[in-house]
Amino acid sequence: MDKYDEKRALLAEMIAFSVIDGKLHDREYLFLSMIADELQIDKEEFKNLFHREDYPVVIKSEFERIQQFYRLALLMHCDGVLHEREQIKIHEIGINMGLNPHAIKRVLKAMEVSPTKMVSPEYLLEVFQEQLN
Repeated sequence: MDKYDEKRALLAEMIAFSVIDGKLHDREYLFLSMIADELQIDKEEFKNLFHREDYPVVIKSEFERIQQFYRLALLMHCDGVLHEREQIKIHEIGINMGLNPHAIKRVLKAMEVSPTKMVSPEYLLEVFQEQLN
């Protein structure tokens, strides 16, 4: 699979996650649009991803799995409403990515109490690295 297909699959996973609560909030769409721009996915392809079902891509690099998990967590918080289905699904996705469940909980809790709903990259990596020791 080439890099463009990987990027498209990652974005498709984010789109599928964004509607897990039954609707797509304007801020979620804007966030997804910014991610599409960052991943260099053109506007037409971005719109088409809302009408397709792609299978998740297995991300080999742990750093990339952490990065994708964090993107999904940001997406979960961007509409200002934390749905139970989103919380359950993000744990499931993180575990399926092979991430440590304890680290997942710590990151999500830190994001929940943060006024900006963000954590520093250093904190994010530190939490997941602690689990390796």
